[in-house]
Amino acid sequence: MKSKEEFVEHTFPPYVNCDSEVLILGSMPSRKSREIGFYYMHPQNKFWKVLSKIYEEEIPETIEKKKDFLKRKKIALWDCIDCCVIKASSDSSIKQVIPTDLNSILEQSNIKRIYTTGKKAYALYEKYHYEKTHIKAEYLPSTSPANIANYKDEDLIETYRRIKK
Repeated sequence: MKSKEEFVEHTFPPYVNCDSEVLILGSMPSRKSREIGFYYMHPQNKFWKVLSKIYEEEIPETIEKKKDFLKRKKIALWDCIDCCVIKASSDSSIKQVIPTDLNSILEQSNIKRIYTTGKKAYALYEKYHYEKTHIKAEYLPSTSPANIANYKDEDLIETYRRIKK
């Protein structure tokens, strides 16, 4: 059965603390992440594995452990899109975008660096957010199952190391 385009809204808030210094932005959470209610929750997404490797820690298994990890590393997570039309979880199908308001997250944190996960997130940031934030985003390859065939784990880990500056 083919997936149909559907209008989807971001269903959970950004993860941020007042001492967050790094903001990692995706495009729109996957269907699985929206079901579970937190970021990068598809079991084949390598985001948590990669972050754990660069910080030399165990992979956080629960949402609470993921939040604790992010807090200790001063990392905030959010997405570029508040709602859009999308087919399944395919970034390439995204249209009719309503962007998130990044100012709210920047006002309640100490964000110094912004990274985007994937080409679509980077393009969305450039189109909708850069002019308002004036913080240059750095592109990181997507860790989603749709992209992982393009990257070896070691390459993703090496590329993501710049977060740890």
